[in-house]
Amino acid sequence: MNCLKKIYCRIYQTAFWLALPVLPYTEPKLLKSMGSITPLLKKKGISSVLIVSGRTAGRHPLTQRLLKKLEEAEIRFAVYDKTVPNPTISNIEEATKLYHEIDAQAIISIGGGSVMDCAKIVGARVARPNLPVSQMKGLLKILRPTPLSIAIPTTAGSGSETTLAAVITDDETHYKYPINDFVLIPDYAVLVPELTVGLPGHLTSTTGMDALTHAVEAYIGNSTNKLTRDMSEEAVCLIVKYLKRAYDDGSDIEARQKMLRASFCAGVSFTRSYVGYVHAVAHSLGGQYGIAHGIANAVILPYFLEEYGTDCSEKLARLARLSGISAKDASDAKASAEFIQWIKDMNASMGIPDKIPEIKKEDIPDMAKKADKEANPLYPVPKLMDRRALAQMYERLMA
Repeated sequence: MNCLKKIYCRIYQTAFWLALPVLPYTEPKLLKSMGSITPLLKKKGISSVLIVSGRTAGRHPLTQRLLKKLEEAEIRFAVYDKTVPNPTISNIEEATKLYHEIDAQAIISIGGGSVMDCAKIVGARVARPNLPVSQMKGLLKILRPTPLSIAIPTTAGSGSETTLAAVITDDETHYKYPINDFVLIPDYAVLVPELTVGLPGHLTSTTGMDALTHAVEAYIGNSTNKLTRDMSEEAVCLIVKYLKRAYDDGSDIEARQKMLRASFCAGVSFTRSYVGYVHAVAHSLGGQYGIAHGIANAVILPYFLEEYGTDCSEKLARLARLSGISAKDASDAKASAEFIQWIKDMNASMGIPDKIPEIKKEDIPDMAKKADKEANPLYPVPKLMDRRALAQMYERLMA
């Protein structure tokens, strides 16, 4: 990256960091259980609600119990359960149409990150009916209050229940991009470990590594504060201790609960301190090939940590020592290397590959362009990289 662009990126990032204390970040209020939802809606005077759900989550006994409670309280509802793993503009438009058909006043999302992202942008379309989804990409394009929202994650990874971000894919162009606005942060969240019990191993592993990526990218960037550092540290320590337990035994309720907490903490951290090139590259791969975001992040993360080298070794070493990966007296070089190796070993132990075979060489220039556009100048990465350098990272990821 040329010198002038580097200066521009760092000035841009510093301005956001300086503004952190005064920006209108909120944190969703945590409800004790799904049983708290109906009384809350009644108290708010809400008589109709759209439920955006994954198909499996929609059939869960706890979800069915919620629907029964809504019926008993005479609160109308409709369920949209067609969201695909990388939610599309078509998903948004279908769900928004259903929202208006029932004259809904609130949105409840029950699912993984894709479901919650879909629900967020439905809220944005309700708030800004004349603004197409394609024109919402980037920062602060909505700027109007969205309907009351309640997020119930069924995976421990995306942290979408805490964040101002949603990631959407254009059906026609396969362009996957983030939409960021403070109004997208859910008003309430419910962390229910029972909803994640029995989650397939590959989803437990990839969503868990997704949460790790959020925590690590936020932590090693240049826009941290005490809150985000504390949240990232808590998330990493929980993931190191409990992810493999949750993967090995899907019914381990303590591990499931701790992983939900880890995902929540990582979400609070990265929604304020942002992510980095791992996410930019993962988004381009999701848009181009439909690769699930969690698995993309899991594979990509160690490659960029190695590329950053000494620009992030001190912070990685601190995480390694705090989480017990490394000895308390390990040098920064040793501890950071052990942290990266732990990621590789953890991926391997859970059947996550170390390459992405879908990548085609002829697609790399366009994907690198999209990743560069997403990341620069916004993401406060430890080491700035331009389109050419990012293209080389795609080549390293090829099988």
